[in-house]
Amino acid sequence: MEAERDAIIAALRTVVDGIAATFGPVCEAVLHDYRRPESSVVAIAGSVTGRSVGGAMSEIGLRMVARGDEAADELNYVTRTGTGKLVKSSTMLLRDSSGAVFGALCVNVDVTAASEVHALLGALAGIGAAPEEPPVTTFGDDIDSVVDVMLDAHRHQSWALLDRAGRLDLFRSLDERGVFAVRRAIEQVAGRLGISRASAYSYLSQSRKQATTGGPS
Repeated sequence: MEAERDAIIAALRTVVDGIAATFGPVCEAVLHDYRRPESSVVAIAGSVTGRSVGGAMSEIGLRMVARGDEAADELNYVTRTGTGKLVKSSTMLLRDSSGAVFGALCVNVDVTAASEVHALLGALAGIGAAPEEPPVTTFGDDIDSVVDVMLDAHRHQSWALLDRAGRLDLFRSLDERGVFAVRRAIEQVAGRLGISRASAYSYLSQSRKQATTGGPS
């Protein structure tokens, strides 16, 4: 099965170059191997998100890993990078002959300029409401920075002020977003929350048990 997956990855490397060449400098094509989340980028052409070969997956990729074989393609969604670029993307999952998800082919198009022109024309014509602000997605070669941003998004309240249910909800949310698919993530989360690694493992285990049973553990 691993040989089959390797062959699919190898066949798509040239596709990455072809996609980026076809759509020009505003386009980036990225080939991900989910078998190694910390360095999932195995091929990339174009430069929209600033990543390189050996770089990490984004929050979106981690979410796909967390969903496993139940994950589905996400097409034509819009996000904003940390540097302010407006990016329209599609994430197309790679599956082996058994249907197992093991990677993704992603296309990212920088639509910042097009969006600005659209807004200007709408303003000149006096039509159109302001579009909803897209979510910010972290892209980077360092998986730790991606995990840190995801942790920051959950730090609405001090850990010490959360009750047990709130703490389990926090770990369940992080788990659903794929944080714990990353090696060393449990240590990183424990350090940021100011708790021991053993406590972090315990909360993660309890949150997964609760999610499985559908009620409090």
